[in-house]
Amino acid sequence: MTGKTAPETLLAAVNQYLEMMYDGDLSRFDTVFAPTAQLHGVNDGQLRVLPAADYRRLLSSRPSPKSKSAPRQQDILLVDIASPSQALVKVRVRIDDVLFVDYLSYHLIDGAWLVTAKSFHIERRFEATST
Repeated sequence: MTGKTAPETLLAAVNQYLEMMYDGDLSRFDTVFAPTAQLHGVNDGQLRVLPAADYRRLLSSRPSPKSKSAPRQQDILLVDIASPSQALVKVRVRIDDVLFVDYLSYHLIDGAWLVTAKSFHIERRFEATST
């Protein structure tokens, strides 16, 4: 971890997640998500489960919020470092017209904090904006 503390490196990883969610730069995907990561969320009453590879394909199939000059809202709401190699982070992130609350389980793998599980919730939908 090159002299940085666990909280510093974890927050850098969280910021990398938030940046990727806004700018859609999937060249960073493998430095954000573990290849075995799973994503879970309920949408319209149905549980949705996505392996990391499917999530990457989903992200690549749509324009990024940045490319559409969409409003940006990103907040780190909670950081819970359970051990030197495990943490839970709660974030709020707006993707286009949807405001999500994500619980991100992180594990320190080969010196890098990676998301190993993501649980998402749609907190709010905004009126569609024209671009």
